[in-house]
Amino acid sequence: MPISPEPPRGACRYSVVVPMHNEEAHVEPLYKQLAVAMDGLRQSYELLFVDDGSTDRTFALLTRLAETDPRVCAIQLKRNFGQTAALTAGFDHAAGEILIAMDADLRNSPAEIPVLLDKLAEGYDLVSGWRRDRRHEGLLRTWPSGVASWLLAKISGVPLRDFGTTFKVYRRELVRGLRLSGEQHRFIPVLANWLGARIAEVPVTDSPRKFGKSHYGLGRTLRVPFDLITLKFLQHYRMHPMRLFGPAGLISFTAGSAILLSWLAKRVFHWPAIFPQSIGAVILGVLLLLAGLQFFSIGLVGELLVRSHFEGQREPIYRVERLVKATRLARSAN
Repeated sequence: MPISPEPPRGACRYSVVVPMHNEEAHVEPLYKQLAVAMDGLRQSYELLFVDDGSTDRTFALLTRLAETDPRVCAIQLKRNFGQTAALTAGFDHAAGEILIAMDADLRNSPAEIPVLLDKLAEGYDLVSGWRRDRRHEGLLRTWPSGVASWLLAKISGVPLRDFGTTFKVYRRELVRGLRLSGEQHRFIPVLANWLGARIAEVPVTDSPRKFGKSHYGLGRTLRVPFDLITLKFLQHYRMHPMRLFGPAGLISFTAGSAILLSWLAKRVFHWPAIFPQSIGAVILGVLLLLAGLQFFSIGLVGELLVRSHFEGQREPIYRVERLVKATRLARSAN
């Protein structure tokens, strides 16, 4: 179970959540830039760095910061669970009224956090950064990303131009209502929209990575079609999966039954055949009949899982190895 999953409400004004994986070169410069940016707001804040199973010195450096700066909390996950789990771990341990999320690679500048907060103050629940100028990445990266964001906006109805950025600010109440799994961090604006959140987008700068190499390649872009299918399913059928599988099962079951009844009528009553009477047609009828039953079964199981999901306790999607804050070292009970 996560350590302190329900921190004191309003313990500070801002919580900055940063997932990290093998980012030792960025730890010090990121901390310094965040401290300058957040000090300028002149309100209480905390910095939560979530080490998502790094194999380098990332957590050792974070530990050093956390033991000397009471505003820093370093969370180490037991293994690499992925960015969605790392963000969730940070959100679960955040105590701020407003949560700020960003990547650790400093492609987005902490100095632009006030820009997002100013927009949030206009009455929005979520404000996302829009990386307007990404020419330094080249067309092989920017064009597929732009097309994917356009498709996501069209399918979801959320008019954002950049779904790929982590650089966002949230109101605490909204984050507490989100239940993330898989790689749904890319869908957070869509999930928030389903909850009735007011969403805005502001332009932010996007600089080349200075240290290390990006964790995202073309492989992530190739997963976009599957993400779109998932999004479409979640948007229309997540509460009632039988509405998707039921019609397919009915069509398949009806077609299979018609073929088999035609064959049976020909054999028993010597009626004229409606369908070809070859053995292949009979096999097709049996397969369609079985496929129809399978679709019905999938729909029913899906309905049961939906009810179990919303009625039961959800298993956390991450496990904490260590949590370091000030001079206190805590270990999870796992």
